[in-house]
Amino acid sequence: MTNEVTKIFIRDHREDDVRRLALEGSRNSAVDLPFALDQIQGWQTARRKLPFWAAHDDVVYPPHLNMEQCSSEQTARYKQQVVCRFLADFSGPSVLVDLTGGYGVDFFYLSEPFTRAVYVERHAALSELVGHNLGVLGRSQAEVHCADGVEFLDSLPTGSDRSAATVIFLDPARRGSHGQKVFGLQDCEPDVTQLRDRLLDRCDVLMLKLSPMLDWHEALRQLCPSGRGCEVHIVSAGGECKELLLVMTHDDTPLRVYCVNDDELFDYMPQSSDAAPTASSATVSAPSLAGWLLVPNASIMKAGCFRELAAAYGLHVVDRNSHLFVADGPVAGFPGRQFCIRAVSSMNKREVREALRGITQANIATRNFPLSVAELRKRLKLHDGGSLYLFATTWQKQHVLLFCEAPTK
Repeated sequence: MTNEVTKIFIRDHREDDVRRLALEGSRNSAVDLPFALDQIQGWQTARRKLPFWAAHDDVVYPPHLNMEQCSSEQTARYKQQVVCRFLADFSGPSVLVDLTGGYGVDFFYLSEPFTRAVYVERHAALSELVGHNLGVLGRSQAEVHCADGVEFLDSLPTGSDRSAATVIFLDPARRGSHGQKVFGLQDCEPDVTQLRDRLLDRCDVLMLKLSPMLDWHEALRQLCPSGRGCEVHIVSAGGECKELLLVMTHDDTPLRVYCVNDDELFDYMPQSSDAAPTASSATVSAPSLAGWLLVPNASIMKAGCFRELAAAYGLHVVDRNSHLFVADGPVAGFPGRQFCIRAVSSMNKREVREALRGITQANIATRNFPLSVAELRKRLKLHDGGSLYLFATTWQKQHVLLFCEAPTK
């Protein structure tokens, strides 16, 4: 998609600082410098985010904003696992339709198990670029359409012919008219609250990729109020919530929520708000702060399923608002981090001074505590880092400090 001189320039400089290259320019006027800079910066991002793509020299990258907004290889592969589970119940040819194709990362991984895969993107330059990359990456069953996603949706058959689209995937744009970030369903483009029925009438499975900032309860209220035939997937990577997925089918199965963080998975069926909690799901306050401290991962925090988590692993809560748990020993399969509690201190000055004897640095976290991390670090006069983990929280209406160590791997 460019001349040979520019390709050589990209290859020779792809590990160099892009800002420096932009200032220095190129001595060869035949080099398409703006294109080269996009490719160098794109490859540097892909090396971290899309290693399979970065390994192919002929892949072409879009401008920086598209690269930052696209899914990572890790989260795209997770979506592939989800659709493969649904495809196991289907026989015959399967069809994927991605109505908001973008840079095509999600489409590339989602499309792998399908007989036919349709990519739709209204921006001509981006759809041309993706068509090139799909050929480079070997996705032969893919069809690329430069079209408006909503208009393309209306061209699909409905009703009894719904199987023409086995799965429809939609990732609404989360940028406002002035380029600002938005996350409310009605603020995104297209507005899926207006398209819901038209989408479900044209597919067996609808997968929506929504903002990780969105309250998943609110998404359900607007798109699947009964919860029947729905799944919520809260996807985190490296301890950061990346995506919220809502999957809808025509089945009458109860709602299930999946909390995913790297290789950790916790799933559950939420109780209805008017149902009395069962004895097994009632959390019990920790009688003492001894043993091991368990800290849920980002997806659990987003889901808010603390009662279900405690019931599943037999844990005590430190405090109902702290979202920390204690156990007698390490808990196999717990979705989060675990620390051995070495000491506990109140905020009494003398007791704190004694507990900090010989300690000059710590990794500090606060949960349900009146001071911020910065304020507490300043008060305790501790540097950041080291092997000690200090959790400041509330237990039995007292502010306490938990001195912990992470297990050695």
